[in-house]
Amino acid sequence: MADRQRLKATLIGLTAVLMWATLGLFGAGSGKVPPFLLNTLCFGFSGTMALVWLVLTGKTRLLRQPLGVWAFGTFGLFGFHFFYFTAIRNAPPVEANLINYTWPLLIVLFSALLPGEQLRLHHVIGAVLGLAGAVLLITGGEGVGFSSGSMLGYGAAVASCLFWSSYSVLSRRLGAVPTEAVAGFCLMTAILSGVCHLALEETILPASSLEWASVLALAAFPVGLAFFTWDIGVKHGDIQVLGAAAYSAPLLSTLLLIAFGFGALTPAVGIACVAITLGAVIAAKEMIFKRRQKAPVSAQPDELL
Repeated sequence: MADRQRLKATLIGLTAVLMWATLGLFGAGSGKVPPFLLNTLCFGFSGTMALVWLVLTGKTRLLRQPLGVWAFGTFGLFGFHFFYFTAIRNAPPVEANLINYTWPLLIVLFSALLPGEQLRLHHVIGAVLGLAGAVLLITGGEGVGFSSGSMLGYGAAVASCLFWSSYSVLSRRLGAVPTEAVAGFCLMTAILSGVCHLALEETILPASSLEWASVLALAAFPVGLAFFTWDIGVKHGDIQVLGAAAYSAPLLSTLLLIAFGFGALTPAVGIACVAITLGAVIAAKEMIFKRRQKAPVSAQPDELL
């Protein structure tokens, strides 16, 4: 029964990866809305909708959490986005994304520190293959040169991947905190993002109904529901499998952009697809290929005599 619940939680967590795959497509459709304002709009909408749902279902009491839980959840969500935006503003986007996308590998490695978790070689191999595929995908097979003048951006990228990997792994230690509390984390992230927007950005709102629809789609799925399903997955599912499978997000995002005419299918994309898929299968081999244990054969009446 416990294995079935763990599998269910893992599958729920994987839906977050599928939703994050739409970030590129919906982000491209959101126009020139600056990142912190986009964050404010998306987290504000998703957090408000979640709050409305809690009110309608009579579950607002679940938001009553210790101050430490609120700080952990808020700085986990906001910290990741703050440092990521800082990274892409102060370093070449390709290099910043490469550094940031070590977070799935860090989740797999950090999970070894959790009680009851056992890090195996196939988990590490799967995550490394996924990282290799992500590197190929982001660079397009071309070389990458890190410049000494972008140290602030590189440092912010390191901080962003540490924030998200630590948040994901440490969430396991807060298994008693209900997933509904993420609604509060979203609202606090929206407020902090709004402050950063007012201090750092020019206000540019979506210019058309299509851009507003893209913002709402972002808020509903990759910057909304995904954080709730991810919370269920990392708290109750197979966190190593989730970490390795997270590398499929940039791949699926690229394929979606290609499908909608925002990119081209290249040999690098094809090889990355094979590497990431193979890595995910290797990391999840126990979950995919696990043999059912045969039930013991009940004793025959003659054997009881």
